[in-house]
Amino acid sequence: MGRHTHPEVSMHTHPLGAYMECIDRDDWNGVAELMLSSAAKLEKCGAQFLISPDNTIHRAIPLLASRSPLPWLHIVEEVAAEAKRRGFKRLAITGTKYTMEGPVYPEILASNGLEFRVPSALDRERINQIIFEELVNGVFKSESLGVFRSVIDRMKAEGCDAVVLGCTEIPLLVTPEASPLPVLDSTRLLARAALRRSLAQEAASGKR
Repeated sequence: MGRHTHPEVSMHTHPLGAYMECIDRDDWNGVAELMLSSAAKLEKCGAQFLISPDNTIHRAIPLLASRSPLPWLHIVEEVAAEAKRRGFKRLAITGTKYTMEGPVYPEILASNGLEFRVPSALDRERINQIIFEELVNGVFKSESLGVFRSVIDRMKAEGCDAVVLGCTEIPLLVTPEASPLPVLDSTRLLARAALRRSLAQEAASGKR
């Protein structure tokens, strides 16, 4: 698009606390309503499609898709597409406990012919604790990186050939160089997919 040029970006986000109030009581319809609220505001801004870098709330996508004023790119679909492109067969899933224990990754990975593994219950609890007590607060500890490395090592021993960094903040701690397995950074994969779609729409409209 040219030097210092990129597609127009608009963002709206409710506080994490508003989402967590719904998630903690297993109210995914409530999560969907929050997402639809953002979608309506972004439509008024002139947005053409929507993305959310939050893996956890994608569980609400089926509850809102038919009512959304704009289409959504799905973060797990983008992870699956990249895994297939790179020839990975069995993925280790990291993220919040809602992501690791929820249905979104299993359903979409299975539909794409991909196997997966999740950490043990103890490891899931520790990862979730690190995310909510440290990473979302901008705290990055070397010992927490050590926890992730150990978990990923165990998943590697179970035959995983790549690890999904399935939480927005995990890549701030676990870099590709620090991971025992190749990483699939869900946030960056979604951002790149959004860029490709934006450029394609620009080209189709004749603005490029």
